[in-house]
Amino acid sequence: MDRIEPKLVTIFGGAGFVGTQIVQALAKSGHRIRVAVRRPGLAGHVKMFGSVGQIQPIQANIRNAASVQHAVRGADIVINLVGVGQSRGVQSFVAVHTDGARHIAEAAKAAGVTTLVHMSALGVDMAAGVSDYAASKLDGEVAVLKAFPTAIILRPSILFGPGDGFFNLMGMLARMLPVLPLIGGDTRFQPAYVGDVAEAFAMAAEGQVKAGKIYELGGPQIETYRDLMARIQREAGRKRPMLPIPSGIAKLLALPMSFLPFPPLLTADQVELLGVDNVVSDAAIREKRTFAAFGITPTEMDAILPSYMYRFRKRGQYDRDNAPAPIL
Repeated sequence: MDRIEPKLVTIFGGAGFVGTQIVQALAKSGHRIRVAVRRPGLAGHVKMFGSVGQIQPIQANIRNAASVQHAVRGADIVINLVGVGQSRGVQSFVAVHTDGARHIAEAAKAAGVTTLVHMSALGVDMAAGVSDYAASKLDGEVAVLKAFPTAIILRPSILFGPGDGFFNLMGMLARMLPVLPLIGGDTRFQPAYVGDVAEAFAMAAEGQVKAGKIYELGGPQIETYRDLMARIQREAGRKRPMLPIPSGIAKLLALPMSFLPFPPLLTADQVELLGVDNVVSDAAIREKRTFAAFGITPTEMDAILPSYMYRFRKRGQYDRDNAPAPIL
């Protein structure tokens, strides 16, 4: 493959779970990277992923158009990864997923950026009618393509990998709770490995897939929510009974959590999302708008989950099948 010419890349939200993986992938190709975040003082860890001066955290708030314009000035490639799981105050779904996405696309177009890659979420088109989160994400896609018609939009499923937000949370609950609540147990999911998704983003940024399209990224396994919870318990070495909870009751339970000063474990909007299948569409498979477009063979959960889920076992690493022999 021909050598990729190094570019200047601005990555909004590049200090997070997915962003750090993308930063590493692009840094290996020699690109210079601006990691645009609200608090650059908390993003110093990204500098270790490249050579001296190659990666620089900068301040940007996607709710502020002028801030976004400053962050993309002079960039060749722009990637937007910013998202919120709860709509609260100024950090509302619309402000971040729709208006913020539009600010980035408009600023990128005005600055002469050649490539824009936007992160959405798998299934937002199916869930937009019941979920404010999904509706704002879908509106964000429309706004991005209107301002920047050649933008590349990637819709990953729920992600797994060290530091992920789903499997680690469920593993913690399996360790702490005597009974695991089960909401939308028959809903299907298609978890994707964060490393595969990061590779797809890097390839899209480097122009290795067709522009102006929406790609759906799901892993090789489709499992129901109940199956995933059973898998998590196996990895955590737990045997908790699962208690099915109707969506109406789940939303009532989630209501008081929305008033807490810290991110809640569950919101009413997430309850709605748990009722909608989160899998790659038949149209995306037929049109090869999946990992196949990138030539990536998606990684199975069995290859990755054991490498970090062991910490939720009763004796941690010493409960692993390949645990080191005790020192006598």
